[in-house]
Amino acid sequence: MEIQKSFAASDYGTLYIVPTPIGNLEDMTFRAVRTLQEAAKIAAEDTRNTKKLLSHFDIHTPLVSYHEHNKHARENQLIEILENGEDLAIVSDAGMPGISDPGYELIQSAIASNIPVVVLPGANAALCALIGSGLETEKFYFYGFLPRKKKDREQELEGIKSFRSTLVFYESPHRLKETLKAIQNVLGKRKASLSRELTKRYEEYLRGNIDEVLEWAETNELRGEFCIVVEGNKTEVLQDELWWSSLSVIDHVEHYINNEDMSSKQAIKQAAIDRKLPKREVYQAYHVEE
Repeated sequence: MEIQKSFAASDYGTLYIVPTPIGNLEDMTFRAVRTLQEAAKIAAEDTRNTKKLLSHFDIHTPLVSYHEHNKHARENQLIEILENGEDLAIVSDAGMPGISDPGYELIQSAIASNIPVVVLPGANAALCALIGSGLETEKFYFYGFLPRKKKDREQELEGIKSFRSTLVFYESPHRLKETLKAIQNVLGKRKASLSRELTKRYEEYLRGNIDEVLEWAETNELRGEFCIVVEGNKTEVLQDELWWSSLSVIDHVEHYINNEDMSSKQAIKQAAIDRKLPKREVYQAYHVEE
C-alpha cells in the first residue's frame, strides 16, 4: 500500500492535474492560474490552444506537448523533470486531464515513481451534463466515447444495458446520430438528455426520451461536442436471468474465451461489465487464482 501526503516535503516535484475551462474562461480558478504560473513546465494536449489560455491569464510558463500520439515517447522526459525536483502541470484542451483526454498514463508513472500527484478541482463536461439532465445523480456510470465500429458499439451497450445507474457518454457531432440510434436499439425507449456548448453563450439542453432526442438530431444542424445522458435500467433483473450467476469469475471469463471466441483481454472486460466489477479485480481473480 502506498500513502501520499500531498503537501509534505519531498525531493521530487509535484505533478499537478489542472482542469481548464470547457468554454467559459471565467470558470478558470484562482488556484489553477497560480499553479500554472508557478510550475516549471506545462504539459499540454495542444500547445496552440493552451497558448491562448495562458495569454489570457498572463501566464508565461514554458510549454511541452503531451498528446495521444506522443504521450509514451514524452513520458520519460516529463518524469525526469519531476525527479529533478521541478513541478509539472498537465492540461488538456478543455476540462479535466485524464477524463477522455491524455493524462492517466503519466499519472500512473508518477505514482509508480513515488512522485506526488495533486488534482485540482474544476471544469468537467460530464458532471455538468449529468446534473443538468434532470436524471438521477445518486449513482451514475461515465463511459465516455463509445467505439466507432457498429458491432463494437452495440456490444458495449449490451454490456451496460442492465446497469441501474444513469449513463453518461461523450460524442462528436458527426457520429452523434449513429450513437443515438444504437442507444435506441439496444437500451430501448428511456429518458435521455443531450447537451452541447456547455458553459458557453449558446449552451443548450434537450430533455425527453431517446426517440425525441434522436428525432431532434436528425432534423437539426449538429455542431460542437455533445454529452448524452441516459436513464438507467428501471426494470427488475431477476437472478435467474443472470446466466453467469452460478459461475466463478474464472469460469465466467473462460466461457467467453471458449464459446464466444474472445481473447482473454476481451473476456475479462466483458465479465467485469457483467458483474459490475472493476476490470482489474476480474483480471487479478483470473490470472492469480487460475
